[in-house]
Amino acid sequence: MVSSTEYGSHTWDLLLTVDHQHEGVEKEIPLQVTGDLHVGGLMLKLVEKIKIAQDWSDYAFWWEQKKCWLLKTHWTLDKCGVQADAKLIFTTQHKMLRLRLPNMKTVRLKVSFSSMVFRAVSDICKMLNIRRSEELSLLKQSEGTLKKKKKKDKNSKEPATEDILNLCNSPVSSGLPANPGLYSKTMTPIYDPVSGSPASSTITWFSDGSSAEQNCSILALSHPTCSPEMLAEMYQPRTLADKAKLNAGWLDSSRSLMEQGVLEEDQLLLRFKYYTFFDLNPKYDAVRINQIYEQARWAILLEEIDCTEEEMLIFAALQYHVSKLSLSSETQDSTCESEVDEVEAALSNLEVTLEGGNKSNILEDITDIPKLADNLKLVRPKKLALKAIKTYWFVFRDTSISYFKNKESAQGEPIEKLNLKGCEVVPDVNVAAKKFGIKLLIPVADGMNEVYLRCDNEDQYARWMAACVLASKGRTMADSSYQPEVQKILSFLQMKNWTMCSQAASEPENVDMKPECFVSPRYTKKFKSKQLTARILEAHQNVSQMSLVEAKLRFIQAWQSLPEFGLSYYIVRFKGSKKDDVLGVSYNRLIRIDLATGDPITTWRFSNMKQWNVNWEIRQVAIEFDQNVSIAFTCLSADCKIIHEYIGGYIFLSTRSKDHNETLDEELFHKLTGDKDRQEQPCLSVGK
Repeated sequence: MVSSTEYGSHTWDLLLTVDHQHEGVEKEIPLQVTGDLHVGGLMLKLVEKIKIAQDWSDYAFWWEQKKCWLLKTHWTLDKCGVQADAKLIFTTQHKMLRLRLPNMKTVRLKVSFSSMVFRAVSDICKMLNIRRSEELSLLKQSEGTLKKKKKKDKNSKEPATEDILNLCNSPVSSGLPANPGLYSKTMTPIYDPVSGSPASSTITWFSDGSSAEQNCSILALSHPTCSPEMLAEMYQPRTLADKAKLNAGWLDSSRSLMEQGVLEEDQLLLRFKYYTFFDLNPKYDAVRINQIYEQARWAILLEEIDCTEEEMLIFAALQYHVSKLSLSSETQDSTCESEVDEVEAALSNLEVTLEGGNKSNILEDITDIPKLADNLKLVRPKKLALKAIKTYWFVFRDTSISYFKNKESAQGEPIEKLNLKGCEVVPDVNVAAKKFGIKLLIPVADGMNEVYLRCDNEDQYARWMAACVLASKGRTMADSSYQPEVQKILSFLQMKNWTMCSQAASEPENVDMKPECFVSPRYTKKFKSKQLTARILEAHQNVSQMSLVEAKLRFIQAWQSLPEFGLSYYIVRFKGSKKDDVLGVSYNRLIRIDLATGDPITTWRFSNMKQWNVNWEIRQVAIEFDQNVSIAFTCLSADCKIIHEYIGGYIFLSTRSKDHNETLDEELFHKLTGDKDRQEQPCLSVGK
């Protein structure tokens, strides 16, 4: 038997803070505990001491000094390292958070502050009816963008109260499990594929009541465009360094919100972080398509991604069309009367996808890889202010381009053979001027070899451009995606090749349009309002017959066709270098870019990556590629964990397959992106 005095020597006082709203009840409660008391027992003792009858199931201990949750209730205080000086707060795990969505709409909802951000985002997306939550994450606005806003706001009038959509009463928001049938591929379509509106007969798949249907409608529809004044006040990156600021605030997906300093009622941005939109389907993805469209739209308007004047007018025409259709669909009762058999819905699912179209089912003979052979113009960069343009006979075979003096000499040795695997392919097109160029930046030992090809017409350009794009990814024209890529390029060129509509051009004042809302501020300074209206209406002729969802998908496709699409920028210092560079991270490659000129220097493909590791002490990322190529760099504009997570995240997303069910392998994601007790990361082939 142990005497009471001996037992007493092993006990010690622990002061606990209880986060509750009851008046007249102490918030700081001392308890006598022992080191072998487990966390669950401590909770029980505390609740018994408080003597308040309420549901405490969502409460857990937050250790303030260590910035961590004590969620393993079977661990003892000794095992957790808790001593008498520990400040433990007994608080709710689910708290209110404000999220700014890509469409600039703010929603207020209850989110788990104790779950890892990856899981929290998954729960948020279930609540908002967004599939493929792994493509999104939470972003803190960087100090640079906020300071600029505040400076402008000082001279402005008192801002109007923001319209916030309150979703705090939904099942997921309350910490309850989501309906498991939410994302079933074989369920009846939950959206009208044409109007994009939720189908009332199937809204019960999501939750109950008319409020859920209303919320779906709000998030799935595009709302009237912002005013030019509002657009001018928003942060617009001017340089690569400014663009790097946009990506500095991504939260760590392997840690909770509380661990990263996020407080209740804080505002974060919910954004698509990874630009690989998998299985984008109008039947189930009205909200997701709309939010991707909105993120693309704001990226164009705020010049976060560069585009030509011709491309800007196409984007403006599509926005104008979407705006018109959205306003008309809001006034209509878009309920879906027909009930579709589940199997039929699953089969229909195969027909309507972003990548889709009517793909040929004929298997190509893999032993006979197609080739292209044409007369093209070769343009070398300026030397001594002279531009060398000469016509050669070009042959495209496998992933290489060879060129000869003429067709007759094609049986001999080529003048030069260009291996396009891992190169950068940039369109150099002006449809109005009949200019169809392809800019190739081919990696060589000392940087990038710059080559321009000029095609004679749209068809030739589409075939060669599609072949170059596939070759840069290590794929040949025998790949099933070659023909769809050709059609996508032709479709985009057709949108650029608009015809003048005399009535619209001569009477733009008769059209109710604010053109300044559809183009970036740079173009509003360049053109008068009437000129812009006329040019947007001209471009609108080629898209005027599209449905609402089709127009949004076309906008997304056009955005994906831009040379800078999907690049997230970071300022880094490469090992051995004396100056800063910019690192562009994309879904399949890393690009080293000159900070001063913006020119790409070197490209490294994920498919050639053998392994990467992070030295967490000096915050340095080291990557090994094939052929004994290795690089190392430190990140100056953000934490190196963000770049590390980008690489691991893209490799994780490349493992997705339509053959699998839609359950995510969270363990694999954290294995590829986490930093706890990991120095080396396995590398999986990206495949694309």
